[in-house]
Order: sequence, then structure tokens, then C-alpha cells
Amino acid sequence: MNSTALPRHVPITVAHRGGHPENIHHGSFAVVNAQGHLVASVGDVDSPLFTRSSLKPFQAMPLIAQAAERYDLSDADVALLCASHSGEPMHVERAAALLAHIGAGESSLACGSHVPFFFSTNGITPEPGARFNRLHHNCSGKHTGMLLLAHALGAPQDGYLETHHVVQQEIARSVSHFASVPVDQLVRGTDGCSAPNYALPLRSLAHAFARLTQEEPDPVYGQAPLRIARAMSRHPELVSGQGRNDLTLMRAGRGDWVSKVGADGVQVLASLSRGIGIAAKVSDGLLPPLMVAFVSAMEQLGWLDDESRAALASLVPPPLKNAAGIEVGEMRAVLELRRP
Repeated sequence: MNSTALPRHVPITVAHRGGHPENIHHGSFAVVNAQGHLVASVGDVDSPLFTRSSLKPFQAMPLIAQAAERYDLSDADVALLCASHSGEPMHVERAAALLAHIGAGESSLACGSHVPFFFSTNGITPEPGARFNRLHHNCSGKHTGMLLLAHALGAPQDGYLETHHVVQQEIARSVSHFASVPVDQLVRGTDGCSAPNYALPLRSLAHAFARLTQEEPDPVYGQAPLRIARAMSRHPELVSGQGRNDLTLMRAGRGDWVSKVGADGVQVLASLSRGIGIAAKVSDGLLPPLMVAFVSAMEQLGWLDDESRAALASLVPPPLKNAAGIEVGEMRAVLELRRP
């Protein structure tokens, strides 16, 4: 795969002012079933695009397949291992408890730290003097899972993010398996949390998520894929957080949708009942126009009913108003999914 060619995105969302187009947001969508057949698409589904945090179910996969029983992992634990969480107490406390299984603590995490997403998402300012550590990082669950996998494999915790470490080699095999891309053809980069990350065609990413929905055991990972999908859909509050899009999407799906956002404009969702995955990317990395297009895509696929439409309404920005409160524009989806 050529990782240097520019993707051939198309307009998916347009912000209008006075009825005239102002800002045009380009992107691509792939809709793929568990057998790997492209159900619908728009834009470029074949150029490798970085998956960012949408990759987390497959980074957790080796641990769940090999050691979930050893560490007595509950569905709630599994959901946190796949999370881009908001750093709320329920997230921080669960990550700390999982680390305690192997005698590790916050200092063992190599993800760094940042102000929890809870504050920026909900328009809240942290109290003066508030302090946050690595457990508050949105990827602390993923890193906790990597440390658990190192422990299960009898490997050192130090250097668990190095590409030659057995943990990252296991993860690369997982990504390769579910995306059907040979390991030596995976395009590798470094994520915001310092972990290796892979660029995949949207076609491959959607297929990987569709494979999470299958009832029959995977030939390599057994029941782990479905265990992960069900855990995420049952505990969206642990995968995400208050006011976040994954929480909104999975609650709207009422147990049928497993959803995972990725930084810089990536969104993936699979339907357990349909065995179909949707993978999307907006080229400017902005979440609001991506969500406008994503809701439209789900409508075009016939996945929405009145209840889910109402639940997803918060993902579509309201009409744009100026400082005087005058309505001056709106954001509209313009993508039209094409079926083969």
C-alpha cells in the first residue's frame, strides 16, 4: 500500500451562510459486512488512513483472547480497556484496580497525562489547584491492557510501547488478522498516547468492526471479538463519558451498536444484528461535521427509527447564530452513499 498518496475524499458536509456554501468538509465512508463485501461507500475507501483510537478493540484483543479469565475481567473491565474515556472517577478507579492485579500503578503507564475530557466536553472548568495524573488520560485503559498482556506473557513491563516488544507484536498480528492486511504491509505511526498506531483503508477498518459482531468463534481469537463488542455496547459510559459521541451513539443503538471514535476525525460503528460495520473519516479532523454526515449515512442505510433519531439529535449542531442571536447559517450533510 502506498502511504504517501493523498486520499481522494469528497464533500460530505457543508456549512451554509445565508443559504450559500461557506465551509466544505471532505471525507469518506465505507460500509462493509462481516464477509468483507462493500455494502455502500462514498469517497476513498482504499487509501490507508490512521485509525487512531478506533483501533482499541483490536489492541485489547490479544489480552481478552489469552488472559481474560486469568485476570477475572468483567464486561465493564473489557469496555474500559477499549475506551477513550473522559477521566471521570468511574474510569480512573477501574483502571487503578486493574493495574493492582499485577502490582502496577499509575507510574507504570507510559501514556502521559492531560486534563480529563470531561471538563472540555461539558464546558466545565476544573477547580483551582486540581491535579490529574496518567490514570486520567483518555487512553489509560488501553495502556493498562497492554501492561496486563505483558504480565500474562511473562514479558517486561518496561518498553511495552516499543514495536519490537512482544505486546506490540501481538497487537500487530491482531490488527493484521481482522483488517486482512499482512503485517509487513501495515502502515505504522505513533499515536497521541505514544503507542504504535496503524493506518488502514476505511474498507478494511469497517470490515474489522463487522467481524466483531459474529456469533461463531473466530479461528484465531475465539469468542474474544464478540465479547469485546458486547462489553462496549453494554457499558458505553466506560468506553466514553458524559456528553461524548460514542456514549450517545451506543445509547441510541439500544444495545445493537458498538461505536468507537478516533482522534482527528475518525468514527467507526458496527451493528451486532446486521453484521455490518461503518468506518468514516473527515479530512479536517473536525468532529461536528463528521457527526452530521455520520447520522445522515445511518439514515440512508435505514438504521434509524424515531427513538434513535431523537437520541442522536444532540450530535447535529443547531443553526449557527451570531453574537446578536440572529440565525445566520446551518451545517448540512451532502454525502450520498453509493451501493455497488
